[in-house]
Amino acid sequence: MLRRLLSFVVIAWALGFAWFAAIPPAPLGPGRSDAAVVLTGGTGRIDRALEALDKGWVKRVLVAGVDSEVRRREFAAEYEVSQRAMACCITLERVSVDTRSNAREAAEWIAANKLRSVRLVTSDWHMRRAAWELAQAAPEAEIVRDAVRTKPSLKILFVEYHKLIARRIAHAVGF
Repeated sequence: MLRRLLSFVVIAWALGFAWFAAIPPAPLGPGRSDAAVVLTGGTGRIDRALEALDKGWVKRVLVAGVDSEVRRREFAAEYEVSQRAMACCITLERVSVDTRSNAREAAEWIAANKLRSVRLVTSDWHMRRAAWELAQAAPEAEIVRDAVRTKPSLKILFVEYHKLIARRIAHAVGF
C-alpha cells in the first residue's frame, strides 16, 4: 500500500512538473484593467507594465519591490517615463523583498486605491506562484495574468515549481 501511494505521489509530481515546465503562462494582449502590478526582478517586466500604461490598458502602475536606493528620477530616466506619468500614474513600492511580501504590499495598494481589476506582470515561470499569492492577499480583486516570455533554465523551473508546491502546502496547513 505504501509503495502504491509513493508511486502515485511521484507520478503526480512528475506530471505536474511536466505541465509547469512545458506550458508557461502567456502574455496578455490588449484589454483594460484598473491598474498593473509589476514585480521587479526579471528582464522585461517593468517595460511590459509601462507598455500597458502607454497603450491605455491600465491607468496606474505599482512597481513592487523597488530597491530603496532607486530614486524616482533615476527610474524615470532608466525607463524613459515622463514626469507627468511618474506623478500621476506610477507608484514605486520599496517595502517588499519577495513574492509573498510583493503580494501583501500590492493588496494594500489595491485596497487603498479601490481597484477592482489588476493586470499582474511578471515572468512566465514566476506567474503561477505570483498570481496565487496575489489572489490570496487580495481576493476581492480580479487578477489578469500578463506573463513576460522568458527562456528559463531547468534549474529555475525546478526551483519555482517546488516553491509553488511549498507555498500551497504551507497555506493549506495555516502558514
